[in-house]
Amino acid sequence: MIAYLDCFSGISGDMLLGAFIDLGADPEALSADLAAMPLSGFSLSAETAGRHGIHGTRAKVSAEDHAASRNYADIRKLLEEAPFSDWVRNKALEAFGRIARAEADVHRQEPDRVHFHEVGGIDALVDIVGAFLAAESLGVTAAVCSPLPLGTGFVDCAHGRLPVPAPATMAILEGCPTYGSGVEAELVTPTGAAIARTLCDAFGPMPPMVPRKTGYGVGTRDLADRPNCLRVILGDAASGTRTDRIGLVETNLDDVPGEYLGHLMDRLFAAGAVDVLYIPAHMKKNRPGTLVQVLCPPGTRAAVSRVLFAETPTLGLRHTETFREILPREAVVVTTPYGPVRAKRATGPDGLPRVYPEYEDARQTALDHGVSLREIYEAVGRAGEGEIGKQEE
Repeated sequence: MIAYLDCFSGISGDMLLGAFIDLGADPEALSADLAAMPLSGFSLSAETAGRHGIHGTRAKVSAEDHAASRNYADIRKLLEEAPFSDWVRNKALEAFGRIARAEADVHRQEPDRVHFHEVGGIDALVDIVGAFLAAESLGVTAAVCSPLPLGTGFVDCAHGRLPVPAPATMAILEGCPTYGSGVEAELVTPTGAAIARTLCDAFGPMPPMVPRKTGYGVGTRDLADRPNCLRVILGDAASGTRTDRIGLVETNLDDVPGEYLGHLMDRLFAAGAVDVLYIPAHMKKNRPGTLVQVLCPPGTRAAVSRVLFAETPTLGLRHTETFREILPREAVVVTTPYGPVRAKRATGPDGLPRVYPEYEDARQTALDHGVSLREIYEAVGRAGEGEIGKQEE
């Protein structure tokens, strides 16, 4: 599912959270998930609100100012201990890291010493973590953000009176398309900017997509010249493909026998990897080596990492997360002259089926009938052009 953030009036954390709730994210479920953090003194509620005739959802965070402010190191520890999925936890950490680094750069201090005042800190935690929890619950696998309109004027904060856009906001948005709106208001907050930079893999016009649902997150202020709302459009890729998240774990090895690599691949697939690549590499000190790349769903990354540390002498791994565009597919059983063969059936952009036999089934069928593996593949392909057998249970 693709999410397009149409920020015609900017973006803030509560506006995005409100838009996701308007799209169907359950505020009670979000509150329960947020309560799993070692954090108290807050509540999340949602109400219908309107601006300039457009109605949507206003997300409201109520917080008690009952303790000293938290710094970034405190918040990072809190998030690392929270029982969220790897994707939610990592995205929340990344978004808070962007804010901390921006504030640290502006105020010339170390990121870990950046303070989030208690009420503002709770607001930011609920907005940031809540936004990623909501995106996950809605099945968002890719996101694009429109160019961001920037306001003018001044805003009062704990540091005093600052120009709009706030210095931290501008630091977070470096490299992103923006434009001046002439509106004397803070249209893009640091929290909103950080979530957009972290959630979205592109900024620009709406991508080719089939819209399925639209939600509006309503902001606090009434603006004179425009509805103070954030529009989020959910839809599918127009090409008939779908996009999902995929993790990439990789490491360089220059001291592993080939026999170990075969065993390693088996264990990586058993741990949840969807693909494993061994790429010859020429490494430091002129040593021949192997670049190991493992594609895995985000939820299996920890298991894949444990296998790599257990089965190889590597001292470190590189983790990234990206998106892949894939054709819709289903598991089927194809009837051939040699008997049934399990296969994957995909539908191409042209609407025509593509059938790929499962290798082990095809291999065993070839051995059983004394024919070449190529003949089994061709038989499955011919059957795929006609009537497909029953779908695999």
